Amino acid sequence: MLLEKAIPVSQERAMLVGVECPGESRWDLTDSLRELAQLVKSAGGTVFHQAIQKLPAPTAPFYIGKGKAEELAKITKELELGTVVFDDELTPAQGRNLERMFGCKVLDRTQLILDIFAQRAKTREGKLQIELAQLKYLLPRLTRMWTHLSRQSGGIGTRGPGETQLEVDRRRVQEKITKLLKELVEVRRHRGIQREGRQRHEWPMIALVGYTNAGKSTLLNSLTKSEVFAADQLFATLDPTTRKTTLPNKQSLLLSDTVGFLQKLPTHLVESFKATLEEVKEADILLHVVDLSHPLFENQMKAVHDVLGQLECSGKEMITVFNKIDAVENPGLVERCLIQYPQSVAISAATGVGMDQLFQEIVSRLRARRQEVSFRIPQEEASLISEIYRGGQVLETTYRGNYIHIKSIVSEKVAGRLKEYIKAAAKK
Repeated sequence: MLLEKAIPVSQERAMLVGVECPGESRWDLTDSLRELAQLVKSAGGTVFHQAIQKLPAPTAPFYIGKGKAEELAKITKELELGTVVFDDELTPAQGRNLERMFGCKVLDRTQLILDIFAQRAKTREGKLQIELAQLKYLLPRLTRMWTHLSRQSGGIGTRGPGETQLEVDRRRVQEKITKLLKELVEVRRHRGIQREGRQRHEWPMIALVGYTNAGKSTLLNSLTKSEVFAADQLFATLDPTTRKTTLPNKQSLLLSDTVGFLQKLPTHLVESFKATLEEVKEADILLHVVDLSHPLFENQMKAVHDVLGQLECSGKEMITVFNKIDAVENPGLVERCLIQYPQSVAISAATGVGMDQLFQEIVSRLRARRQEVSFRIPQEEASLISEIYRGGQVLETTYRGNYIHIKSIVSEKVAGRLKEYIKAAAKK
């Protein structure tokens, strides 16, 4: 199987390379390389050198200039580096040329992200999605080196008349991609069944979205009192996690943590993970978690909105949650952001500061999506009474004769199903 294991980069000595093109500031490029260094660390490597070249545009043969490539090749040998990582995606020709010149492994940002995802995926769904993304990335990069993709039996019937080994390899990869897509359809169907089961409870769904390492998993733990793995590293968690919690007003809801977003996140990676990210599309409200302590947090916010646009979720109701305010050195920044982004909240998921305000905002948003209704239910209709308690927030319950009068806040679906009991309540 192609790429059954992640690219081994454990403790590898690495060099980072970026190109500064017109219209891109040195500050933005430096921050992008800083993020790339964190990705290398997340993959298990160590950065020993960093290089930036200013060019009108990347060159076709080496991405960087030939002279710069020769200079970096010498540094690679002097420092005994095992990996050189470029900040942008390389063409197949650029990758081959650079590996020949450097004499070591050359990766681009996309390959590095795919490697980290391959390491972190734990569920069958996650593994299927990352393998699909890897195959889509590698398909246009196939050369004759991929001879192991051909049928083991060989001989008659293994390829068509005049078909080259490269064409055989491409066909095998295409067949594998088709197989993975079919398996993911089944995964999506299974997740749909799970989602329908949750929806029967009429619990609202809130999805946490945000830039990687913004603190989503820490916030999920704080909101639900759970112990989802959280760490100060990029893509600490990959597979989606859903937890039930109860708000201070006794309303139950589901919180779903999703994979973190990133600048320059490969489009085919987003496509491959759409089955997982469907939780975002199905959510009633999005909590956009922002690391306010990051110097370029607004760029990160834009990157998140760009990915949401790819998922066709731009119009979703959203609460902007400015996190890590305990690490913000300028208190005025917090005040400015709360004014600039109305109905946002500022918190520290790690210390608990601002969590009360976040709960209040969630309660307020959910209440606006629901309605207060008085029901008059016969006592023998226990299932209807259970449905109201299960799917709504009960404000008051009184017993009169053979009827139970329940004042509650419920969804439009529950109110619609029990409308005859609302009319009865209005008449009595």
